[in-house]
Amino acid sequence: MSCDVGLYGLAVMGQNFALNMASHGFKVCVGNRSPSKVDLTVSRAKAEGNLPLVGSADVSDFVSQLSKPRKVIILVMAGKPVDDTIAKLSEYMEAGDVIVDGGNEWFHNTLRRSRDLEAKGIHFVGMGISGGEEGARNGPSLMPGGPRAAYDMIEPIITKCAAQVHDGPCTGYVGPVGAGNYVKMIHNGIEYGDMQLIGEVYDIMRNVLKLSNDEMASIFEEWNKTELESYLIEITYKILGKKDGLTGKGHVVDYVLDKTGMKGTGRWTIQEAAERSVAAPTMAAALDARYVSARKDERVRASSVLKGPDMTSAEIPVHKAQMLDDLKAALYAAKVCSYAQGLGIIGACSDDMKWNVNLSECARLWKGGCIIRAAFLQKIQDALARDRSLPNLLLDPAIASEINERTAAWRRVVVVAMGYGVPVPSIAGSLGYFDSYRTSNLPANLTQAQRDFFGGHTYERTDRDGVFHTEWTDAHKSIGDITERKAGEL
Repeated sequence: MSCDVGLYGLAVMGQNFALNMASHGFKVCVGNRSPSKVDLTVSRAKAEGNLPLVGSADVSDFVSQLSKPRKVIILVMAGKPVDDTIAKLSEYMEAGDVIVDGGNEWFHNTLRRSRDLEAKGIHFVGMGISGGEEGARNGPSLMPGGPRAAYDMIEPIITKCAAQVHDGPCTGYVGPVGAGNYVKMIHNGIEYGDMQLIGEVYDIMRNVLKLSNDEMASIFEEWNKTELESYLIEITYKILGKKDGLTGKGHVVDYVLDKTGMKGTGRWTIQEAAERSVAAPTMAAALDARYVSARKDERVRASSVLKGPDMTSAEIPVHKAQMLDDLKAALYAAKVCSYAQGLGIIGACSDDMKWNVNLSECARLWKGGCIIRAAFLQKIQDALARDRSLPNLLLDPAIASEINERTAAWRRVVVVAMGYGVPVPSIAGSLGYFDSYRTSNLPANLTQAQRDFFGGHTYERTDRDGVFHTEWTDAHKSIGDITERKAGEL
């Protein structure tokens, strides 16, 4: 049969997305470097209801089975494997065809590949896919960026295969090539922050409130019926309640080594935050926490050398019900700050690259299918739709009101955590971000004066226009044309 779309790269994500497309009535051809994965996928399609999916013997056979203009989605490991796969496919593809990279890829690589394929007349789309293996099969969030003509070619497929929410499919045209990968990268950075915030709340529950896993599972389950409703809260209570089947004793979570892995998108997010001069302390702290967690042997050694506080409940009294209410409020406020930071990075890059990414649409795409899907994304979507020029999510009156009413609880959580020696870098980072952003006069005046003192970097004044330099001591001399000292400022 002549196939509507091809999918090349059949790890579990690739298999599941191919089956997803076939389940929606599209004729799918699959290919893979190793034939066994092709055979497995074809067998799964047959077992899951004789879905319209066929295999291929090699790249030439794969491409030959696709109807023109050909549409190929590749799901292989980022980096060189993507380049190698594109090189093989493009040998047999023609002008007007489209290749869609569905992996987590550094957006500069996507821009490079697009330029290379443009010379052959082949369209290239970088499409972020979020939702894990389950989402790929049943409906993920899809974030495509590329030529509009290429998007129009794949739109009928991805709108049916994406997760569906009340206001449409969790996909749409994100922007030009690179924009889709970028939005997915920041999605993953927010995911890092979100997971770390939940982990810090869990740490306070177990080490300050001394709650059992089952008690914590019940609390998170209840929270998932409130404004905190989200996929990550949902899986948290399921994880905490899972008994260990290997030993028959206790819970699985207590046997999991406290070392968090990563694949690079969180690091890219923080690199981009620095490149765009956007503060992202919640996500940066989450990334740092993963680095620290990886140094398990060092931490074990340090635990016998470095001493924390030895506080008692008499010195820092903690009332369980009040602390749980405070934790719930603090978690919500810190989460919103993390989303504000991530959306700020997307907005800054969109401005720099002239992408015109709609931030409200980003929030909409994330409402279903993806890992960071959450009920409060509707409020974020609405806020950004009300004012597309809003410089920061926290400036929306409705969002600001929700954060303001939670700040006392947020501060109590940080104070208690610090007093008991429980690390809360992301919760505290979010609070520091909030306090810095709401402060009209920061101590940056002293910092800039120091820069002028040791480097003649000049400063602006509050009482008059212009650029100034002070001869702070007798050793300081005139620096001549002070405007030259502003050169190179970011």
